Amino acid sequence: MFNIPADYRFGLRLSERGCVAGIGDGIVWVRGLPSAELDELIGFDDGSTGLVFQLGKDMLGAILLSQTHDLTAGMSAQHIGRKLEVGVGEVLLGRVIDPLGKPLDGLPAADFRHYAPLEAAAPTILERDFVNQPLYTGCKIVDALIPIGKGQRQLIIGDDGLGKSSLALDAVINQRGRDILCVMVMIGQTRASIAGVIETLRQTGALEHTVVVVAEANALPGFRYLAPFSGCAIAEHWLRMGRDTLIVYDDLTRHAQSYRELSLLLQRPPGREAYPGDIFYLHSRLLERSTVLSISSGGGSMTALPIIETRQGELSAYIPTNLISITDGQIYFDSKLFAAGMLPAIDIGRSVSRIGGKAQHAAIKAASARIRLDYLQFLELELFARFGTRLESGVEEKLQRGRLLREVLKQDRLEPLPESAHLAWLLAYSEGLLAGIAPAAVNVILGKLLQSLVESPLSLNSPKPQWLAYLREQLLVLK
Repeated sequence: MFNIPADYRFGLRLSERGCVAGIGDGIVWVRGLPSAELDELIGFDDGSTGLVFQLGKDMLGAILLSQTHDLTAGMSAQHIGRKLEVGVGEVLLGRVIDPLGKPLDGLPAADFRHYAPLEAAAPTILERDFVNQPLYTGCKIVDALIPIGKGQRQLIIGDDGLGKSSLALDAVINQRGRDILCVMVMIGQTRASIAGVIETLRQTGALEHTVVVVAEANALPGFRYLAPFSGCAIAEHWLRMGRDTLIVYDDLTRHAQSYRELSLLLQRPPGREAYPGDIFYLHSRLLERSTVLSISSGGGSMTALPIIETRQGELSAYIPTNLISITDGQIYFDSKLFAAGMLPAIDIGRSVSRIGGKAQHAAIKAASARIRLDYLQFLELELFARFGTRLESGVEEKLQRGRLLREVLKQDRLEPLPESAHLAWLLAYSEGLLAGIAPAAVNVILGKLLQSLVESPLSLNSPKPQWLAYLREQLLVLK
């Protein structure tokens, strides 16, 4: 005899069942399911799952999240009854996962206690605070001349192969020991490049405070589309807990291409460069979730470093102009500087940080006040001097200082510097302590100087006379 629960009631029950009309390129068309909602999960009889992405008059289009070889036209589909979520929490630190939270590093699946929706509303204006704390990347040019604050969205833009990902990787490595949790979202990259990044993070000890979300180049387009939202949900969980986070989107060009691919497959009308009309909204709703919260809302921050690719330096293309208008500044990589051996190949004239200066430490801000202008003037003078015109002694002196500064600004990848090192070279240059040193030898001397800072009691808050006395003493020995 069956044991019937006391609260059970006999009656007619209705459930919606759909039918698969077609499958291809990571998209499934389903007839039926009239009450389906956007971003709702649906299941199929073979165990495959999909995410509702397009609602039509007669059919709905869904992104396949998992697919078996048994999925065929005519198969039944039904509601799963929930939205797409990803596991979040500190159990993810040091892990490599896909956009659905499944492990890709060969380790057992994480035991999640908390889940967060991939799509969530950005914090309201009342929850936000002003950007007022610096985030150090370890790069001389960025931390001194294009500063970034916690909660800022700083675009990294330039042609392919100029070092954009290396700068973001340096920023992640530089957060070691700073109580800042990092999320690296890698979209549409080859397995070899992904493995190289993970190995670099492991060797530098940065993987301990980092989560790597991967959607490979050969992954379904739906996975490449969901990857940045998954990484954002993971970082946003820590943001709401009052933690400081840094998220890198590498890169949003491939993300936009995946969204265009999905939209065209779902027969959405194409717009400029064949992108759908809501491509701006796609990236704005993603990046608007990066902010700094007020103390009453937890005081956490999420700093975003989206990476975007240009073609032959064309900044006026559709996706670059969209991202420039959404973010709080950009770091522009120039191919001519790269070819000339200026590494990192950051074009200081085209790069800007609109709000980072508010968060910059007062000592670094004061020491770097004129360096940007001096460097830009040097570039103009150098261009003028190429015509072979006889130069005045004052102009020749400015050229010598500019050449020296250009060498000082050079920096190898995977060698981020602490903030005290930035103040040291800024003061040494601006106060003329490096005068008389050949440009070819200046980085060797500076390297030894910065190594001596490790045992020095000086900090950013130390008085300027103490800094100058220490620098003069050290440089007198090193010269």
